[in-house]
Amino acid sequence: MSRIRVGIGGWTYEPWRDNFYPAKLPAARELQHASRQVTAIEVNGTYYSTMTPKAFERWFAETPDEFMFSLKANRFATNRRVLAEAGESIERFVGSGLARLEHKLGPILWQFAPTKRFDAADFEAFLKLLPADVQGRALRHVLDVRHDSFMTPEFLALARQYRCAVVFTDSPDYPSFANLTTDFVYLRLMNAKSDEPTGYPPAVLASFAACARAWASGDVPSGLPLVQGDPGMPSGAPRDVFMFMINGAKERAPAAAMAVLAELGR
Repeated sequence: MSRIRVGIGGWTYEPWRDNFYPAKLPAARELQHASRQVTAIEVNGTYYSTMTPKAFERWFAETPDEFMFSLKANRFATNRRVLAEAGESIERFVGSGLARLEHKLGPILWQFAPTKRFDAADFEAFLKLLPADVQGRALRHVLDVRHDSFMTPEFLALARQYRCAVVFTDSPDYPSFANLTTDFVYLRLMNAKSDEPTGYPPAVLASFAACARAWASGDVPSGLPLVQGDPGMPSGAPRDVFMFMINGAKERAPAAAMAVLAELGR
């Protein structure tokens, strides 16, 4: 089960103070509470701002030993016309104190604009800039591409070559494919509905849990969308799975994550 982590995007959200956090819980204790209800958090704040080493140290201190953070890389690295020129921004982000999270540092999410088209040469130049480690701690990279031009075996081959995961999403607004490219799987589930107490019907949450179990055990779930023509990766090797409830009906995200964890027997 330690291979499967299920969580939410961030921990500061006003509506959660009505249905997730205990009444009158101080804002300063929200991370402490959230990190004991879910097993991972994807941090969106690092996309907009440069954090300090002390912030990462504080997050480390406030969360359980087995907890993990996924960090969204700063937008200055990915929201640019020429990705090959992102080196300085990548170095600044990676050098901002990420290593202070120690073993709680999960994947780094590199999110690209919906208007960013796949350019094989420029994209490979960007992938070459991604560091393999920070202060001796291995880094895992995941690519959140949002234009249909990325739905090609050529893109997946590059992701595989540079050992990057590719986001799987249920969003109707972005390309979605479950092709595996490395030794971990990263899901951003974005289609929750506010009229469902847990965001999704129980049967759908159970299917998410079943997919996570399959990936973690080395199997490949059936029935998920794939880019045709991609040779894929051999099954059999266990994989880490990171599943985040991100938006849609964000007020339901914690309930959705906790329901999947319950399905998994946490």
